[in-house]
Amino acid sequence: MGRHERPAGDDSGQEAVRLDARVSGMVQAVGFRYWTVGQAEELGLSGEVRNLDDGSVSVVAEGPESKVRQLLEWLNSGRTPGRVDDVEASVSEASGAFRGFRAH
Repeated sequence: MGRHERPAGDDSGQEAVRLDARVSGMVQAVGFRYWTVGQAEELGLSGEVRNLDDGSVSVVAEGPESKVRQLLEWLNSGRTPGRVDDVEASVSEASGAFRGFRAH
């Protein structure tokens, strides 16, 4: 599919939002967190991704709304490492607490 690039300044003026997502399925020990970091960095988002004790993965991403929604589309795309069965997600106001995007 290639890179998902937009012209510079395409998201200027957009409100920064926060995505809180819980991704369930076969998403641990398959490279899912590192794939998510790569996608988020490509989109210029900040935040974190981490494994949860119940076998799911938590994704928190902040940035322009169009970019955050693109990440959410990718999480739901079926083209991720492993197997995603469900994505529970909410979008709210960004906190500005993150610098860069990290896997924990």
